[in-house]
Amino acid sequence: MRTVIFDLDGTLADTSGDLLAAANQCFRQMGHGDVLTHPEDAGVALRGGRRMLTVGLERVGAFSPTVVDEFYPVLLEAYRGAIATHTVLYPGVLGAIEELKMRGYGIGICTNKPEALAEQLLEALGVRGVFGSLVGADTLPVRKPDPAPLIEAVHRVDGDPTQCVLIGDSDTDRNTAANAGVPSILVEFGPSGADMAALKPEGLIAHFDELPARVDQVMAAHLDA
Repeated sequence: MRTVIFDLDGTLADTSGDLLAAANQCFRQMGHGDVLTHPEDAGVALRGGRRMLTVGLERVGAFSPTVVDEFYPVLLEAYRGAIATHTVLYPGVLGAIEELKMRGYGIGICTNKPEALAEQLLEALGVRGVFGSLVGADTLPVRKPDPAPLIEAVHRVDGDPTQCVLIGDSDTDRNTAANAGVPSILVEFGPSGADMAALKPEGLIAHFDELPARVDQVMAAHLDA
């Protein structure tokens, strides 16, 4: 089966508001107040919890790897408690996925968000059943850009790893697809959208309405190569 695998944060949904709120809760506990702001730091948020803590601590001149390690579990707990307060799916995503399914594609997720948090978020958004597979940062011993999580997400929808397209929003996704020997399509509507073309993916989209046709195009080129 041909398969389309999606990244989650910054690709399917804008999760930056809730991620930044969890990080700022940590900074308040440290006595720094709210350090990160939305939407200015949305791109930082989508790089993950440790990145948010690192950037915030550097900003107030208090960076320490030990503090990052200490507060990372605190951040995860804060995020778990308010995971979908501000998070929204990007426009057109569900329609695009439905069209891809009608065209015969299996659909899954490969994310560097911890699997339990990804499950919780998708359930909160009411879309867990849309996806045939979900592989998170801790599902396997390795995470993206290692290709193994992507390949596992494909296998879990009975797909063929050689007939897969990864949809993402970062160099991590671009490199994951390249490491797996499959094409990627990057979204230009996220916080780092202006930088996506420089990564030279096989495809780009500015709106999810463009995705089904772009997937067909990229897949055809990949299989003909």
